Amino acid sequence: MDMDTDTDAFVKLKGVRISSLDDDDDQEPVNIDDEDENDDDDDDDEEPEPATLGFFEKPKDEWMLYRQCFPSKAGGVPAWLDPVNLPSGRSFMCGICGEPLQFLLQVYAPIEKESTFHRMLYVFMCLSMKCLLRDQHEQWKRLPEKPSRSVKVFRCQLPRINPFYSSEPPKCDGSDKPSGSGAVLCDWCGTWKGDKLCSSCRIGRYCSEKHQSMHWRSDHKITCQQLKISSVCASNRMGTSVESHKVASNTLWPEFSIIIDDESEYNTDMCEGNALATSLISRNKNDETMDSLLGIFQGDDDKKSWAYFQERIAKAPEQVLRYYRNTSARPIWPVSSGRPSKLDIPKCSYCGGSLCCEFQILPQLLYYLGVDNEADSLDWATIVVYACEASCEGSVAYKEEYAWVQLYSSSTTLR
Repeated sequence: MDMDTDTDAFVKLKGVRISSLDDDDDQEPVNIDDEDENDDDDDDDEEPEPATLGFFEKPKDEWMLYRQCFPSKAGGVPAWLDPVNLPSGRSFMCGICGEPLQFLLQVYAPIEKESTFHRMLYVFMCLSMKCLLRDQHEQWKRLPEKPSRSVKVFRCQLPRINPFYSSEPPKCDGSDKPSGSGAVLCDWCGTWKGDKLCSSCRIGRYCSEKHQSMHWRSDHKITCQQLKISSVCASNRMGTSVESHKVASNTLWPEFSIIIDDESEYNTDMCEGNALATSLISRNKNDETMDSLLGIFQGDDDKKSWAYFQERIAKAPEQVLRYYRNTSARPIWPVSSGRPSKLDIPKCSYCGGSLCCEFQILPQLLYYLGVDNEADSLDWATIVVYACEASCEGSVAYKEEYAWVQLYSSSTTLR
């Protein structure tokens, strides 16, 4: 998985670029309503198509995660593709508790057409497991009901000629610069627009009262007075960027690059013992523990799904993401319960077209992010992201897409 140069890394990342649906003249459209509701039951005996796998890697240089390098990354703060027109209103808040969502990861996935020369998908989630449990009930809602979600996905895309970046590929040597600055960001999270001013110093900027309160309790209560009497001028805060913005929060997840590789590159004959020894999902537990875990699942279907999931993951145990768009590969579900039917996936809320499976986030990611193994800590079986099949255009810079979250049963613990 090591890359020879940083330029090679960008080229390989661009390899995820997928063909526009408009180019597939001979491909007949699929009518979701005419197919079986569950799309994973009919092909269990077929040889699965390899997916594109994503792995975490600590970036060699800080600049590799700047927005002008179009990074796929996780943790820290997002590298906004459009740095000005960020999600606003209640769109960046948990639909259940109302608190600002935390950045989980972003995937650079351009499509070969002019309007999607640059294309990025972002995943955010609430830190509360209680909200994620509630989210389970909400995601089963169908129109006209509108679900309140604790996991949200945003899609942003730009043509090659745009106000923010050069039309030439980045050099990936640290010399690339964006065109202009971005929106002023929250001093606490460094993620969302800092539309609210500290009423005392008139310099501190926040996305919400919650983050202003957290910063005040952290250290702004002291620094606020210093800022009031300092020569710092608020006019210097007209714009900012990820690389220059200092974030006060100590709850952000650690930052990683996401590098890609093809699943077919991995040895399919890996022995089961070695797979369990290296698999992050089992957290290095022994066979006896895994057998005990297998016995917790309800019924043969759950056991079959779990065994198949482990078999696929064992080929590359450190994978954290599986990319599917424009392939016949399908998500691998750790358990059979809680899988969506085709009718459970809504239409695009902007163009009314179908959504397609874009990528899948695996539970191994929790290990890398250092999520505590506590009863109320975040945990999931998998998160599958669906995006507009046509990657529709429109006036909204960040269009909200759809995430399906599958949890283990309340009696099942993998960590």
